[in-house]
Amino acid sequence: MYNPPVQYFWYALRAESILVEQHENYVKQSYRNRCHVLTAQGVVPLSVPVLKGSSKDKTRITEIEIDYSQKWYNVHWRTLQAAYGRAPYFEFYCDYIKEVYERQPKFLFELNVDLLRLYLKLLKLNTSLNFTGAYQNNAPENVLDLRNKIHPKIYPDNLHVKTYTQVFGKQFVSELSIIDLLFTQGPASLSFLQ
Repeated sequence: MYNPPVQYFWYALRAESILVEQHENYVKQSYRNRCHVLTAQGVVPLSVPVLKGSSKDKTRITEIEIDYSQKWYNVHWRTLQAAYGRAPYFEFYCDYIKEVYERQPKFLFELNVDLLRLYLKLLKLNTSLNFTGAYQNNAPENVLDLRNKIHPKIYPDNLHVKTYTQVFGKQFVSELSIIDLLFTQGPASLSFLQ
């Protein structure tokens, strides 16, 4: 997932390890290339534009290239600055995130994994990160399969995350990117996931 939702890290905290699916076909309109942040105008989706695969809907996730001809990075970064520039921990974390963006990885999968590793480190989660060896329709019995459970169009039954103070709005907004929690709560972020 691109800048995964807070809910993802609630599960990561409770997992012995994270198994990242690297053999699935790219799924459009999912968190694989989008995240949600909270701005003064409300929830804003940020999407990483990708180059079309060689065959319709049959391109492996690791082969999806980011379209850098579009200036998406500038838009994303300006949106993050406008949304969180005054958040208590923006200055503390922004350079780490910016560094990942500035590497300009060729593939979406690489960007997502680099960001995931960063967020696990910033949250001080020592959960090991592993990758699938082959695609399986059904996950093994001892694996919680979240491949299509955390999705922008599926409202979760229970977010499991206690509310926290957000930069904008009077009502707590769920299903935002982990960026929202990190920029507003900093080192205390982990306590909101416990």
